[in-house]
Amino acid sequence: MMLKNKWFLLFILLLATILSPLDFYIVNLALPAIQQSLQATNSELQMIVSFYTCAYAVFQISGGRLGDIYGRKNVFILGLFGFVFFSALCGCAQSSTMIIVGRIGQGVSGAIMIPQVLAIVQGIFNEKEKRLVMALYSFTFGIAAALGQYLGALLIEWNLFDLGWRIIFLVNLPVGILALLLALVALPKQEIKTGETIDYQGTLFLTLGLMSFIYPLTTSIEDGITLHTIGYLLGAIVFIYLFVRFEKERKREGKSVLVDFDIFQYRNLKLGVIISFLYYASGVFYLVFGIYLQKEWHWSSMEAGKAIIPFGVGFIVMSLCSSILSKYLKEALLSVGLMLYMLGFILLMITLYQYHPIVFKVNLFVIGCGMGLTLASVVRLSLSNIPIQFAGLASGAVNCGLQIGSAFGVAALGSVFFALTEIKNYTFAFAFVLGLICLLLLIAFYLSLRMRKGWGE
Repeated sequence: MMLKNKWFLLFILLLATILSPLDFYIVNLALPAIQQSLQATNSELQMIVSFYTCAYAVFQISGGRLGDIYGRKNVFILGLFGFVFFSALCGCAQSSTMIIVGRIGQGVSGAIMIPQVLAIVQGIFNEKEKRLVMALYSFTFGIAAALGQYLGALLIEWNLFDLGWRIIFLVNLPVGILALLLALVALPKQEIKTGETIDYQGTLFLTLGLMSFIYPLTTSIEDGITLHTIGYLLGAIVFIYLFVRFEKERKREGKSVLVDFDIFQYRNLKLGVIISFLYYASGVFYLVFGIYLQKEWHWSSMEAGKAIIPFGVGFIVMSLCSSILSKYLKEALLSVGLMLYMLGFILLMITLYQYHPIVFKVNLFVIGCGMGLTLASVVRLSLSNIPIQFAGLASGAVNCGLQIGSAFGVAALGSVFFALTEIKNYTFAFAFVLGLICLLLLIAFYLSLRMRKGWGE
């Protein structure tokens, strides 16, 4: 029966998966229209973007653990329903506060839903099939990257049903409802672990720790580094320390824990989470790239949206090719992807000072190829040979590393970019940030070699 075919199940999972990254990209070019419609301040526009990323990052591990305890199908459906509901709330928002609340709800719902996708995949596909599965998973993110910003600008320009910017959120409803109906019918049930409960105190410590780390970084772009920023970051250290200590104590007492630190005995997962963080810190590129094109080269928002398309094409192509390449390069594919990604940024830095339209597009294509190869590889290798009982937690840890890396990049490196634009110019600021991205990717490349050669035990 087709509904029980595991490849059809994958289609359902990826249909839901695309909603979360698409909503990260699609909103960027709609911000001016939202500001004009809702009379939002610049600070509120920043919250519309950053609070979504913050919520999505913070609840990844909690979301993965919920699936382990209450069943992945149940939690996936809960997260997908929540995402559809809060998308509708954003689309119907009558104030900036309402849309910010909706964005937080989208982030939390996405964080509950996405870890279940990787965990379900771990259980129904064998190791050989997972090469293709991870390629298709990466391909989904490539589609979101290729179409997101341009689609946002296009939908607003078309003004479908006279909805204006609201259509960028309401477009989630038909896709989400279709995925929800199919998931209810087709996804396999998982045995619920009735003997385990959620570690609420551990969840609170981890949530406070991660929020205290991410929130001041996301607001530092506008407010700069203040005493409040330092206070938040010190608080993050305290909360994370309390979390680790509390979890280890619960483990000794034989109680259920949010994070079983024994999972990090698997070297590939331990290094994979760090690489994910460093690699996804490049998320700042999408923020500053659009600003650079509009401020320095005076391109329109539509032209800036179209400019990212070569990147998206490269992402899609290499995501699909990664399954074939992994048969020959095996674990080395991650190192190759990181090197290609870094090379693209280096070439782009040169192009900023010696511009040629064809070379510019080729550089973006190379960056997309590198990102597509890396995403498919780092997820597959990080979760390789992880026991099925840890699948949800491991998936949440990898996704948490990716999203916290993205939030860190946007906030910390974004602050460097805006500070340099005041001192120098947009070209220098953009080139400098690209250099910092390359430095982080170089560290990630070194760690990928350790993962490959079996170091760091």
